[in-house]
Amino acid sequence: MGYRGFCLYLVLLALSLEPQNLKSEELTCNPNDLRALAGFSNCLESAIAGWNDTVIPDCCTWTGITCDNSTVSGRRVVGLELGSKRLTGKICESLAGLNQLRVLNLSHNFPWGTLPAELFRLQNIEIIDLSNNDFLGSINNKGMCTISTRIQVLNFSNNHFSGQVPKDLANCTFLNHLSFDGNSLSGSLPETLFQLKNLSELNLQGNRISGPLSNGIGNLSNLVKLDISSNLFSGVLPDIFGSLARLEHFSAMSNSFTGLLPDSLVNSPSLQMLNLNNNSVSGPINLNCSAMKNLVSLDLGSNLILGPIPEGLSSCRRLKTLNLARNNLGGELPNSYKNLKALTHLSLSNTSLSNILSTLKILQYCRNLSMLVLTMNFHDEQMPNDENLQFKNLESLILANCKLRGSIPQWLSSCHKLKLLDLSWNHLGGNIPSWFGKFESLFYLDFSNNSFKGEIPKSLTELQSLIIGNITIEEPVSSFQLYAARQGGPSLSYRQISGLRPTLDLSYNILQGPIWSSFGNLKRLHVLNLKENNLSGPIPNNLSGMTYLEKLDLSHNKLSGEIPRALVNLSFLSTFDVSYNQLCGEIPEGSQFDTFPNTSFEGNNGLCSAEYCTCQSEQTLHSPGEKKMTTIGLPFGIGAATGFVLTVICCFMSGLSFPYSRKRGRT
Repeated sequence: MGYRGFCLYLVLLALSLEPQNLKSEELTCNPNDLRALAGFSNCLESAIAGWNDTVIPDCCTWTGITCDNSTVSGRRVVGLELGSKRLTGKICESLAGLNQLRVLNLSHNFPWGTLPAELFRLQNIEIIDLSNNDFLGSINNKGMCTISTRIQVLNFSNNHFSGQVPKDLANCTFLNHLSFDGNSLSGSLPETLFQLKNLSELNLQGNRISGPLSNGIGNLSNLVKLDISSNLFSGVLPDIFGSLARLEHFSAMSNSFTGLLPDSLVNSPSLQMLNLNNNSVSGPINLNCSAMKNLVSLDLGSNLILGPIPEGLSSCRRLKTLNLARNNLGGELPNSYKNLKALTHLSLSNTSLSNILSTLKILQYCRNLSMLVLTMNFHDEQMPNDENLQFKNLESLILANCKLRGSIPQWLSSCHKLKLLDLSWNHLGGNIPSWFGKFESLFYLDFSNNSFKGEIPKSLTELQSLIIGNITIEEPVSSFQLYAARQGGPSLSYRQISGLRPTLDLSYNILQGPIWSSFGNLKRLHVLNLKENNLSGPIPNNLSGMTYLEKLDLSHNKLSGEIPRALVNLSFLSTFDVSYNQLCGEIPEGSQFDTFPNTSFEGNNGLCSAEYCTCQSEQTLHSPGEKKMTTIGLPFGIGAATGFVLTVICCFMSGLSFPYSRKRGRT
């Protein structure tokens, strides 16, 4: 029974021994409710704060308990709300003893096992929220709403439920919120689901529900939000949206829908958010913006849409988010897009867009634009250097993998709000301007795979967001994918900017000069990639000040000297590469350095392990966790003085250039 169960048992015993001494006005928690709560508590493996500290008969004062007004038989428990209390264990059928319960909220905990059928036979229950737990099994045949006819909210999100969507939901005539998202439900939707006339929100995303979307969905005339994303739906979208006169939010991304957009959908006057990303929708974009006056967010990315960039979308004047990326579009951006004054987020990546100068001149009229993603367009065009271009509210600019020629334009210097700038995989050259160091919010800078030359601007070590970490991001209304260009492999997509780690990537250029010791000021930097340049000089000891650093790649340069021992203190460092430089001395040991493979150090003829050091002998590489690059063939008679002299000679010789192959990532 345990201490908690014993305490609750004493409470029940005390109530049963002297009920005649309690006047009605002194009664507190109803004995039956107390007994039900005792059973619930005993099934849990974790204690509930405030339930087991003292023997208090008034359960109405316990954490998470709400009672109604006093009655002759004692106040009745009408609310049990224990969200985010780190509860573990099973949920017992004893909860059914709370026969006056209206609200049950056990969300964001760790209970497991199947749900007792008795839970759905509470005749007064109105809200059940069991989201974000570890429940499993089928939720069919539970007699849902057979007795509990007053249920208005059922939230089973983010558990491990399997089987089909329950067929007996038709009995839940008062239901207005139903969430099964983030489970493992399969099969098709039961037709009984479409009898829920009062349903206003239906969340089914993140399951394995399959088949076509039934015309019956049109019977749910009070729907405001419908999300069926990330399932296995297929076929053509039904032309029933005219019956959904209150629908504001419709998301069906990451399914297998095909064909044209139905007329009732592209003429919906109530719709505010439409997301069909990652399907196989085809044909032209024929939205009627005259009818869709409330449309704020449109995501048709990653489909099979044909034709030019649709000019008609410029009439959707309330649009804030527009994603047409990865479709079979082409041509130039229509001049009328300058009328999209409310636009904040725009992605036209991989749409065969041409004329970058015209595109930027048009979009600068969208004064609220904060994110612009134009990856894989404008191939071999010249980077515009028109100083009159102005994007004063721009926070994210991605122009990667466009093969743009020229240099970094001066007009970027006026984009003081930039937080993310990606110009990777182009043919840009010249020096990197020093004025980037004045961008107080810049936390992600990717200039990799270009032909930038000269020294790394020392001002980059003064980026305030990477020193004090004041990174705040306003995410798009809907899922808005950012594609990081990767040649020779799949593109990396990030649905949120907040998923990007603070990064400085200057790899695969022809930069020269030193690595500034002031890089150590960038305490909030997670990734520093200087691979494949012509950098020289020592690795600064001060790099150990980058306390959040996870990846440091200095490979394929001309760095000399020793690896600073202080780098062992970088406790988050999981990737480290200094291969193919001119380093010498002992490889640091301890902490993360014991996990780095020997490939991280190869190509440095002066490096050695703690026990041995030779620059000219054959090296034997061991697996991670063993000593790095120990040597063989050393005669036993070598004395300590001779070893010291050899070390000095080796380190001196490592300052010379050594032949090795450099595999450039640039095309």
